[in-house]
Amino acid sequence: MDISNVLIPTGGIVALLFATFLFFKVRRQSPGNEKMQELSNAIRDGAMAFLKSEYKVLIVFVVVVASLLFAAYFIEGSNIHWGTSLAFVIGAIFSAVAGNIGMRVATMANARTAEGTKKSLSKGLTIAFSSGGVMGMCVVGLGILGVFSLFIFFSSYVGLELFTTTNILFGFGFGASSIALFARVGGGIYTKSADVGADLVGKVEAGIPEDDPRNPAVIADQVGDNVGDVAGMGADLFESYVDSIIATMALAAIIVTFFSIETTTIGANKIIPWLLETPDQSVILNYVMLPLIVAGMGIIASVIGTLVVILGGGKNIYGALRNSLFIATILTAILGGVATWYFIGRLEPFYAMFAGLIGGIVIGLSTEYFTSEKRKPAQGIADASKTGPATVIIQGMQVGMISTIIPIIAVVAAMMTAYLLSGFYGVALSAVGMLSILGVSLATDCYGPVADNAQGISEMAGMGSEVRERTEQLDAVGNTTAAMGKGFAIGSAAITSLALIFTYMLTANILLEGKGLPPLILELSDPYLVSGLFIGAMLPFVFAALTMGAVGKAAYAMVEEVRYQFKKFKLLESDKNKPDYERCVRISTNRALKAMMLPSLLAVVTPVVVGIILKPTGLGGLLMGSIATGFLLAVFLSNSGGAWDNAKKYIESGNLGGKGSDAHKATIIGDTVGDPCKDTSGPSLNILIKLMSIVSLVFLPLIIAFNL
Repeated sequence: MDISNVLIPTGGIVALLFATFLFFKVRRQSPGNEKMQELSNAIRDGAMAFLKSEYKVLIVFVVVVASLLFAAYFIEGSNIHWGTSLAFVIGAIFSAVAGNIGMRVATMANARTAEGTKKSLSKGLTIAFSSGGVMGMCVVGLGILGVFSLFIFFSSYVGLELFTTTNILFGFGFGASSIALFARVGGGIYTKSADVGADLVGKVEAGIPEDDPRNPAVIADQVGDNVGDVAGMGADLFESYVDSIIATMALAAIIVTFFSIETTTIGANKIIPWLLETPDQSVILNYVMLPLIVAGMGIIASVIGTLVVILGGGKNIYGALRNSLFIATILTAILGGVATWYFIGRLEPFYAMFAGLIGGIVIGLSTEYFTSEKRKPAQGIADASKTGPATVIIQGMQVGMISTIIPIIAVVAAMMTAYLLSGFYGVALSAVGMLSILGVSLATDCYGPVADNAQGISEMAGMGSEVRERTEQLDAVGNTTAAMGKGFAIGSAAITSLALIFTYMLTANILLEGKGLPPLILELSDPYLVSGLFIGAMLPFVFAALTMGAVGKAAYAMVEEVRYQFKKFKLLESDKNKPDYERCVRISTNRALKAMMLPSLLAVVTPVVVGIILKPTGLGGLLMGSIATGFLLAVFLSNSGGAWDNAKKYIESGNLGGKGSDAHKATIIGDTVGDPCKDTSGPSLNILIKLMSIVSLVFLPLIIAFNL
């Protein structure tokens, strides 16, 4: 038996077993007193109610799309295999399951984290990070097992050729990306409508603390942290992870097609240049399996990196989290290098993978610099609060815009290094390298919402100033790690999208030449390409407008509800009067579910319509335009929002007058502007650009058939 057929599933199984270990580790911790458990259960029930309602909508979408894909199999000349429909359903299920598991553990861990901080800061860190580790390990475990199992089934048991098998895998990515976009957009609208409503009326108008139990929107706000930043982020990075792996496998598989047919396809010598001289399918199969092997090595490194935090702990929270990422990166580089040499016999692919790893770290550190309350950019925003909220917003926009420089340079450097060393295949492999430590990086990201919930519970349950201060420390670091996670996700999305565009071009040429048509050539002198380019450049702005507009409308309804309850129940006059938390939860849920449909469907429908009207050339322009503006806009929105948030945290820690000061109120306004930027529109854009590429690849055969 090929050692890769043992090594790859072993990595996935190790991830799921480690996730199980972390789950029971968290569950064994004390959930605190009755009041803490009551609050935790309210958050959990609200989160599960939202997911249940969201899944009812998604089931309809999945059934409709799966039926269309299956029906396309029977259309003559469609070249869409029935397996694409099956892969789509499995990808959707796996993506939903990964997000669901992570959210269940996060809502279980919030009160336990608050209770743990009563003993020590290190104890609270361990519990919160362990819960994030469950999400991280489930994502990578389900991702690698899902892709590997489908590949083996269709290549070995159904007996399909490599090119057809990897095209079917794009169905898996399509399912995962679809669920991710709905989860990200729906969860983002939910969490930010509640957050903005709670902040504007509670902190600004009423002058009460952030998580004061008298605020009717406080539970909805806590629920939102989980449905947006845990379930949404988990589904988001699950699809990034599998899409990068599938794109790399597909590029290697295309090589076989070039050798099996007489072809003049443009770009054949740019995939894996040296393989043109050795058309041995058994050798090429190693290249197909390499991204899965690298991902498996990353899982082992991520387990060790996670243990560094759990066993080490300590008072330096951010140092512990950062060290875990560095250790996982070094171990992945070592293990990945050994695996590449063993299976490929040369190190150029390893260098490409390593370029992606370094690029991911650079983007993460850049995001940390521009968003951390301990750095000059966020402190500069806080300083601008002396002259009011307008200057806070202006300064935050400036920070977000200038923060695009380093991520762009990092992505360009990683892409060019990978391309010069290993062609298009190397670019795709660099995306795999960037995401190979996802098991630990996602744990670091999902730690943030758990710490935020723990802070809220400590306030609402009256756990005392010492616990409150400790949970605030956890939350402050969580804001930075969450921002780093978003930057990491956006950077990996950019490189993955580039790999998918290369795959689109080469796949289009194979299909066109198979029908005796001229190859696809993307030139700026072609009006079809330029038209697609402009439409693609426009789409991220339209998408951001729709999602931010949805948050604004939902937040308006939330503000009105909170004001109404303050007045009706006289919540600020007597502690005996209790707010109706459930009404606010229902408002966020209903508004989010209605508003998520249009922007999500935009990503699915637009590539098909453009492909039919402007042909494959215009569709290629659409993909290039969307990645150029989508990447920049995502970085700008996410970093501006993160910087505004941490500028507020900087003042809340006692600077510039502290809580309740005019400077504090000015930064709260900035934070509410930044909320939909960093938690709704920004992180959703990276899914948009990948999903459009995946949709283009899945429906490309039909688009070509239609244009004959």
